Amino acid sequence: MPNPKRQHSKARSRRRNTHNKLVVAAATFAGSGSKAGVSHRVCPITGCYKGVQVIAPKSKKAE
Repeated sequence: MPNPKRQHSKARSRRRNTHNKLVVAAATFAGSGSKAGVSHRVCPITGCYKGVQVIAPKSKKAE
């Protein structure tokens, strides 16, 4: 297997690796709830999407 004749510089490696970064999903606050959630998803607590009830909200288990 061929090997490089010269060592790559740190700048060359860093330029190549600049796009390898983690992206954090932006959290938004729902209008009806106070908890943060992912945008463009149904709120799991209230079951609303864009102010419209689309699924039944999750109920807390009876203790």
